[in-house]
Amino acid sequence: MADQNPLTLFDRRASRRFRERAARRWGEADFLVDEVAERLADRLDDVQRKFPLALDLGSRGGVLARTLNGRGGIEALIETDAAPGFHPTVVAEPDLLPFKPATFDLILSVLDLHRVSDLPGALVQLRQTLKPDGLLLATLFAGETLTELRRAWMEAELIEQGGAGMRVAPFADPRDLGALLQRTGFAVPVIDSDAIEVSYDSAFKLMRDLRAMGEANAMTERARNFTRRGTLLHAIEIYDAAAGPDGRVTARFEIVTLTAWAPLQAR
Repeated sequence: MADQNPLTLFDRRASRRFRERAARRWGEADFLVDEVAERLADRLDDVQRKFPLALDLGSRGGVLARTLNGRGGIEALIETDAAPGFHPTVVAEPDLLPFKPATFDLILSVLDLHRVSDLPGALVQLRQTLKPDGLLLATLFAGETLTELRRAWMEAELIEQGGAGMRVAPFADPRDLGALLQRTGFAVPVIDSDAIEVSYDSAFKLMRDLRAMGEANAMTERARNFTRRGTLLHAIEIYDAAAGPDGRVTARFEIVTLTAWAPLQAR
């Protein structure tokens, strides 16, 4: 049964189930996470500090651990993930962490925080889990991510079913995230936004990759019945109509990086 709290944007059980399914298929569509992990790890080269104890939030089987390659002076990396199938050090949700306050020197997260219902609450937990003057480096999907897919689904459902549901989850506006970090107690927040565009033979292959990544629709208010074949085919047709001269379609992922410090004086 889904979470019943009307303010719960995501169904935690469904999200965990999709992530566990992704763990069984990991490697089929890991390119995006690999790319973002590499970019996140590169940022540690610009920080003249060592972080002996670090937390990897949403480890997906150690993608970031393999990428760090000694950067940041990390002596121990604790991996968490909601899916036991990824074999993390600790099985935990990104917004339900079991750690004591002021535990970590550094918290890293690759594309995990966009799937929590209460992002402010999750950020408060992360700030409390950091030692004073500890660093948060986190990436998440935001802004214009998958806008084309969202529009294709809406148009197809309006035509085929006379109404449109929420097929693609909303993503945070990058302009709001800096203020959110300040509001949740972080110091010196910096927000960077970058876009990664991926081309596909068809919209169907994009949908298949999203499923393999564990990014299927886990919204609490999602439709629970099977998607009508006509609606699916119409959504694919609408999306594929925007193909370029090479016959391929493009999916845009807006990646936002949060950089912020826990204050020297705990709040």
